[in-house]
Amino acid sequence: MTHQADGPRDRDRDPRAQEAPAAIPAAIPAAITAVNLEADDPRSLAAFWSAALGGTVISAGEQLYVRPAQPGGVGMFIQPLAGPRPSRNLTHVDLTVAWEDRAALVERLVGLGATHRWDVLFEHPGVRWTTLADPEGNLFCVAEHRPDHD
Repeated sequence: MTHQADGPRDRDRDPRAQEAPAAIPAAIPAAITAVNLEADDPRSLAAFWSAALGGTVISAGEQLYVRPAQPGGVGMFIQPLAGPRPSRNLTHVDLTVAWEDRAALVERLVGLGATHRWDVLFEHPGVRWTTLADPEGNLFCVAEHRPDHD
């Protein structure tokens, strides 16, 4: 018996061999347009984030949406907590302001009900940030990047 020149017969193939994976398509442009949060008191948390970011709260039943104040901004969906609160944030939001505006925004956010947690001011050249907690304890940062530093 002879083999064909263009490939092995089925019985000659290693059954453990896998076919080559299909090519992964090129990246498809996408944007983050919303962040989802769960809250013990969604209305209060939506009011905080609306005041903090200048957005408008839209109600959709138990879920609230904080529409971004600026075109292209990121909205926030806030809904009732679906289970026990995790012991720590798995993700958090970063707000970025112009260089030298961080302290003023932090002061404003604390006045709205945020809690100051810590500052990172000198550890990374060209960037400073303050970590806060919103009224439900979700951590978020206010960062400023020096304009002459990448």
